[in-house]
Amino acid sequence: MARSRELKFRAVTSLQRHVVNPLARRSKSQILLETTGRTSGLPRRTPVGGRRVGQEFWLVSEYGDKSQYIRNIRADPRVRVRIEGRWYDGTAHPLPEDDARARLRTLPRYNSTVVRAVGTNLLTVRVDLKS
Repeated sequence: MARSRELKFRAVTSLQRHVVNPLARRSKSQILLETTGRTSGLPRRTPVGGRRVGQEFWLVSEYGDKSQYIRNIRADPRVRVRIEGRWYDGTAHPLPEDDARARLRTLPRYNSTVVRAVGTNLLTVRVDLKS
């Protein structure tokens, strides 16, 4: 079971890194999460799905602490989120105590379906947005 999970993780993240993410980053309608690389210090932009609720942006990471952007958030929680073409500064908070599967039901359906299908270690993240 652990071996098949690891193979799934490697296959999906490779496809995302080399095909899906580069294409998605070009789309003006795609939500992007910008973190600071924990080693390089450079901005790292990751396409994500989620929903803004007031001054908060909610998302669920499919691989939790194995996701590079979660590792970056843990090193520096200051992030930026591009929503509908506009950038917002914010502070990200991984919430392991939140029910990520229940949270997915409140987020856009397409992304939530993909996260549920490929995810192996779901983790909710709340970003407190600054005006």
